[in-house]
Amino acid sequence: MSVSVGPVGDLAGRPGGAPARRRGSGRAARSVGYYLPAILLFVGAIVVWELTIAGLNLQSFLLPKPSAIVAALQANWATGRFALLPAAIATLQEALLGLAIGTVAGVAVAFASARWLSARQILLPLAVAANAVPIIAFAPLLNNWFGLANPLAKAMMAAVLVFFPVMANVTRGLVQVEPGALELMRSYAASDWTILRKVRVPNALPYFFTAMKIATTLSLIGAIVGEYFGGATSVLGRRIVESASALKFDVTWGAILLGAATGITFYLIVVALERLVIPWHATLRAET
Repeated sequence: MSVSVGPVGDLAGRPGGAPARRRGSGRAARSVGYYLPAILLFVGAIVVWELTIAGLNLQSFLLPKPSAIVAALQANWATGRFALLPAAIATLQEALLGLAIGTVAGVAVAFASARWLSARQILLPLAVAANAVPIIAFAPLLNNWFGLANPLAKAMMAAVLVFFPVMANVTRGLVQVEPGALELMRSYAASDWTILRKVRVPNALPYFFTAMKIATTLSLIGAIVGEYFGGATSVLGRRIVESASALKFDVTWGAILLGAATGITFYLIVVALERLVIPWHATLRAET
């Protein structure tokens, strides 16, 4: 006597699809539960800010209302004396160039430091010393070297800030490998190149993305700080200085808000790339 067993179910609503739907809804619920407190806190802070300014009747030069900042953003978005969108695009280009330069230099020094002990002993102290110098001290020097109106001067400011976290984190990821993994590869007579490609680089990827989360925001800070010391007028740093000098503090806060939004977007792009490139990492598996 034979018994035929049909399919357990599918995703069209029969029993087999129910677990998949439950898992999907469970992940969505966890995501909402994770982000909801931060969203509520942000909205609550904006409401308290607006009501406090209105209740205390504070002057706009002290702290403008959020509604006034949004109105200034709309009025100065693409045109006018303090056009913010062209300035944000120009600053973004400088930050991206600085991010690319700093990341390439940091990764190159990290690989050299991980490969040769003598290079590590020479390069790491120099990198730490350079990172200890106040970033504002670099701005006049870079403007003098590359030219006041040259966007590369601002990009190099961003690169200086980006370099150290990338170099330090990638070096750590390349060096701090499980000894057992190295012994296993050497027991198979693997070459240094194979060990680098199969063990060290995958181990360094989480460290690299951690560094990039920091570096993306630092690149924007470096570009804006460099712009404070002169150069093209259609950049966020100059917009902040000029609007504050003209007592247009709602525009100043609008430019700051636009810079912050750009930095958050940078960060979220890196998070998305991390999930795409290293979905196998333990920290990402724990979130699913």
